[in-house]
Amino acid sequence: MRIKKGDTVQVLSGNDKGKTGEVLEVIPKTQKIIVKGVNIRKKHVKPKKAGEEGGIISIECAIHAAKVNIVCPKCNKPSRIGYKIEKEEKTRICKRCGTKLK
Repeated sequence: MRIKKGDTVQVLSGNDKGKTGEVLEVIPKTQKIIVKGVNIRKKHVKPKKAGEEGGIISIECAIHAAKVNIVCPKCNKPSRIGYKIEKEEKTRICKRCGTKLK
């Protein structure tokens, strides 16, 4: 996958279109990612132990990786990702400005 944990991404489609956030988790098998503050759902939780509180909590759910673009740290705009091979080292680059991504 071209998106890595810790990248800043912007959502391109869906209910959260235009929102940006940090990637918390990448699930390569299903091509999905979990982004902080995006695709929030309510979950009902029962208390597990005596004295613990149950209730309704908000959690981030996974979205498909094709629905997001990485935000380039230099140009601060969403862009596609390319690869450049230099001295047997493969690095990710911004297709918009050519900056190397971490």
